[in-house]
Amino acid sequence: EPENDQTERKQGWFNRLRKGLSRSSSALSENITSVFTKRKLDEDTLQDLEDILIQADLGVDTAMNITDVLSAQRLGKDVTEEEVRQIMADEITSVLKPVAKPLELDLDHQPHVVLVVGVNGSGKTTTIGKISQKLYDAGFSTLLVAGDTFRAAAVEQLHIWGERTQAPVMSRGNGADAAGLAFDAYEEAKAQNRDVMLMDTAGRLQNRTELMDELEKIIRVLKKQDPSAPHTVLLTLDATTGQNALNQVEIFKDVAGVNGLVMTKLDGTARGGILVAISSKHKLPVYFIGVGEQVEDLEPFEAEEFARSIAGIEQEL
Repeated sequence: EPENDQTERKQGWFNRLRKGLSRSSSALSENITSVFTKRKLDEDTLQDLEDILIQADLGVDTAMNITDVLSAQRLGKDVTEEEVRQIMADEITSVLKPVAKPLELDLDHQPHVVLVVGVNGSGKTTTIGKISQKLYDAGFSTLLVAGDTFRAAAVEQLHIWGERTQAPVMSRGNGADAAGLAFDAYEEAKAQNRDVMLMDTAGRLQNRTELMDELEKIIRVLKKQDPSAPHTVLLTLDATTGQNALNQVEIFKDVAGVNGLVMTKLDGTARGGILVAISSKHKLPVYFIGVGEQVEDLEPFEAEEFARSIAGIEQEL
């Protein structure tokens, strides 16, 4: 890709990300401006700032780290909003950098099984379609599995993505047993020498025991066929849900062994700060973030871009 095109594409993505995180960054900006009415940094201002950062869903640990750094460097001295933003971006980056990882496929296991889980409406099916496109573009062969057997629209959606990305789709009738489908799909993917089996699952609230039991059953069935499967369990998180996303990570991690995250719906109404709190607490890899419905609106997660967007700092090209 020519360098100019690459720069332009990166700037376009950053602008969409900034827009997607605008609710979080605007609220932070307004509150930070209102707190820093006096030039010298004192304990009261630090306490107010800490409260603002916690309200922005960044988490207690990150909020305290930011105010600790500010206190150590600037207490009793003049401080500007720009300095506060920069320290905030640096601290958020240090939390997010260890979790910003590419999705790697272990092709010693063929197929590499990717199970996508999450609550209703978190964007699982769309995310699967976009990942399928990325796998196709990278030259991998994929089998898509319509494991959300309760929602006809999800099955139809996956068939459309399958056509677009030249990936066969396995599905069953409405209300079919998803674990039985998982078993058959694995056998099919193995027989076809597919690199990846990418399976959708029914949206389930983390407090619905019977649905969580079904998820455990899917995993048990897959483990009978390959003890190391599913190799990747991706949890899609809707960025607009704020603190609720933290509970979802805890419960899905226990039930399904989640080992990677995708954050979707960074669409301007999002409370994106919660990803910082989740990363600080759980240290799970964040593979992708999504800012819209198009294929190009799902991109590998980059810590610094995200941190600068939250802090309201312009992207440096």
